[in-house]
Amino acid sequence: MANNVDALYIFLLTVSALMTISIFTMIIFFAIRFRKRAGHQAEQIQGSHALEITWSVIPFCVFMVFFGWGALLYFKERKPPQNSAEVYTVAKQWMWKFEHMEGQREINELHVPVGRDVKMIMTSQDVIHSFYVPAFRIKQDVLPGRYTVAWFHPTKPGTYHLFCAEYCGTSHSGMVGSVVVMEPKDYEAWMGGGGNQPLAVTGERLFSELGCVTCHRSDTQGRGPNLVGLFNKPVLLEDGRTVTADENYIRESILQPAAKVVNGYKPIMPTFQGQISDEQLNALVAYVKSLGQQPTGQTGGRSMATATPKTQ
Repeated sequence: MANNVDALYIFLLTVSALMTISIFTMIIFFAIRFRKRAGHQAEQIQGSHALEITWSVIPFCVFMVFFGWGALLYFKERKPPQNSAEVYTVAKQWMWKFEHMEGQREINELHVPVGRDVKMIMTSQDVIHSFYVPAFRIKQDVLPGRYTVAWFHPTKPGTYHLFCAEYCGTSHSGMVGSVVVMEPKDYEAWMGGGGNQPLAVTGERLFSELGCVTCHRSDTQGRGPNLVGLFNKPVLLEDGRTVTADENYIRESILQPAAKVVNGYKPIMPTFQGQISDEQLNALVAYVKSLGQQPTGQTGGRSMATATPKTQ
């Protein structure tokens, strides 16, 4: 991705330089060619439709190349590849907190393997921050109350600067960190040295402790929707709208359950706003995402808490 961004930037600079040289060349030429000289009477020059069309159409085509190229890069940056390694991120004044799906936690330092796509699922605990890694050519605002996503594909081992690119308070300049890109074998050794529970397992435990399992059952007896296989699927709401059950939908359903009520169910779920931390919320979202489809022929009655989560 960084090479593509650089290529577009170099193209912009090249075209801008050529246009600047062309404009100043023409200014100098006309200044000399049509300078005031004794014995020469100025002549009125009529406009040329062909010339006007030419200098309108050619710049328009060049600008459309800018637009098309930039749009392709934008949409590519907005859509993380499938099977990316996911890292949940909580920004706060003034630090970055990371949690891998495998359970490893870090502050102001993010370890990732070289040659693998990495998807950052980010939220802010207080004000607006911005996740910025100059070497990767990525910058994404991190907002309170919702998830934003960024992804990158590291190609060279090393340690790269991480900054907050949005003024977030008096110690904004100190909100720095690093992204450590490691060889796969070194990354596996680092990942295996923690002993932490996978994030989905932590979410499963919270799901049971908070009593969610009493309503969200895997059979038809629950008072809440069945969450097995829910993630990234369309959900029909009571007002007739259809939404996609992505990370933000799951997050909102936990914190503001009455905002989007599923068709066929009553808005009886209590809010967990202010009762769970952002880290716990991330774990619950990861657990719901991990719930796969029930095996064919399985009968009802199995609680959501006994579903086997898939770890990534």
